[in-house]
Amino acid sequence: MENKKFVIGIDFGSDSVRALVVDAATGEELATSVSFYRRWKQGDYCVPKENQYRQHPQDYIDSLTFVVTDALSRCSEEVRQNVVGLSFDTTASTPAIVDTTGTPLALLPEFAEDPDAMFVLWKDHTSIAEADEINALAHSWEVDYTKYSGGTYSCEWAWSKVLHILRRNEAIRQKAYSWVEHCDWISGLLVGNIRPETIARSRCVAGHKVMWNEEWGGLPSRAFAEKLDTKLADMRDTFSAETYTADHCVGGLTAEWAEILGLNEGVAVGVGAIDCHIGAVGAGISNNVQVKVMGTSTCDIIISDYESVGAKAVRGICGQVDGSVVPGKIGFEAGQSAFGDIYAWYKRLLGWSLRTLSDTPEAEDKILAALTAEAENLPLTENDLVAIDWHNGRRTPDADPLQKGSIYGLTLATTAPEIFKALVEATAFGSRAINERMLEEGVKIEGILAVGGISKKSRFVMQTMADVIGVPIKVVRSEQACALGAAMYAAVIAGIYPNIEAAQQAMSSGFDAEYTPNAERHAIYNTLYAKYKKLGTNGL
Repeated sequence: MENKKFVIGIDFGSDSVRALVVDAATGEELATSVSFYRRWKQGDYCVPKENQYRQHPQDYIDSLTFVVTDALSRCSEEVRQNVVGLSFDTTASTPAIVDTTGTPLALLPEFAEDPDAMFVLWKDHTSIAEADEINALAHSWEVDYTKYSGGTYSCEWAWSKVLHILRRNEAIRQKAYSWVEHCDWISGLLVGNIRPETIARSRCVAGHKVMWNEEWGGLPSRAFAEKLDTKLADMRDTFSAETYTADHCVGGLTAEWAEILGLNEGVAVGVGAIDCHIGAVGAGISNNVQVKVMGTSTCDIIISDYESVGAKAVRGICGQVDGSVVPGKIGFEAGQSAFGDIYAWYKRLLGWSLRTLSDTPEAEDKILAALTAEAENLPLTENDLVAIDWHNGRRTPDADPLQKGSIYGLTLATTAPEIFKALVEATAFGSRAINERMLEEGVKIEGILAVGGISKKSRFVMQTMADVIGVPIKVVRSEQACALGAAMYAAVIAGIYPNIEAAQQAMSSGFDAEYTPNAERHAIYNTLYAKYKKLGTNGL
């Protein structure tokens, strides 16, 4: 144990946070802990019908404290004493407005119950009008700041969200000084540096969600921001032009946080990054290999070298950023706004009567398993139902949050399993559309890796995905790929490895499943996919 070193990867998801204690030499996962955000779980501050999803910063603090201390309680004292680094990933774009000290306004007594003072979760779509305004301005500006964001700025991203809150909440506007992304704030908090002017801003989030790019000197110009709102321009000026990749150490754990977490003061803390990007690292991403992070939504991550990318800017994706995934590589992001959420929606829909009328509402929990058992035995034909997977809008290709889901071909004979099968196929079709756009734009995809809950839980979904895309898919062994990726970066910032590639080689978990496409089913899916594209474009 004397020479052993350990690291902690911390993964902030949409519903919960998890901590993973890892042996830095081997990648062995020693202990893990998960905590759901208490206020979020109760539905506080969210209005789903208005697409408002807010999270209280105190939830992040409470859950972080629990998972680290709980995971460490499962380890020996020797492990705790030899933890040398910790790094984070979070959802994004998940910003909060802050005061001059960098404190999220919801942590001030006067704003403690104001949703506009909280972190605005990635899937909050309340700022569609502001996103449209930003796009119109960017496309008419001397520099198109959406160039490396797929040509469209999203209502899921920070500028839109912050502008929306500034315009609708005068009390927040008066107190606002700047804003901060979740992943930047959490690492800054632990090292005692959350001031807007000096906090370390993540290259990953800034590049993919905030229109940061070295080509135009960092963020969009003050004049651009001022055209939108003078207050937004003032906030923009609180940002440093510099951003940091995830192999950068922001400092050491403060004495206060060391005592709270049960760690040694000075433990290295890394720059945060977006969960799916760090999950791709944990999965073992390499050049031209796509990692699909499959959960409530999906993210698709690819990295390529500079020579392969050249000057091209891929249309209709969530961005391409130098160093956002692996330093020295261009990172591409795409994804679907709803994936597992569609299956959960259908379960809730079918479960309404059970919740309302039954004496055993727990039967609702068995719905998806029963649907899967029936759906995977249904015959596949070119005349099957076709669904569109835009229940939460379309993220990529070509972002449009106003798009809706649909099902074509319903009759009085249609069964619940047939609809479920169509919904699963729709999510696979959405994934194929992303891949086709990448290939059309010259981005190579030479293999597919999958991580996330769905890749582990549903053989039916994974086989359908392979059959639809027509490419084998390997499932990563680790059930905590995002936290493992964060742990790999923690090992780098602690000086154990010279770069993330070396950490991956030593710490990767390998694979525990592979799905090979069925040629006959792929041929039928080609026909159904053509109907999907036609339905999504003009309707059948």
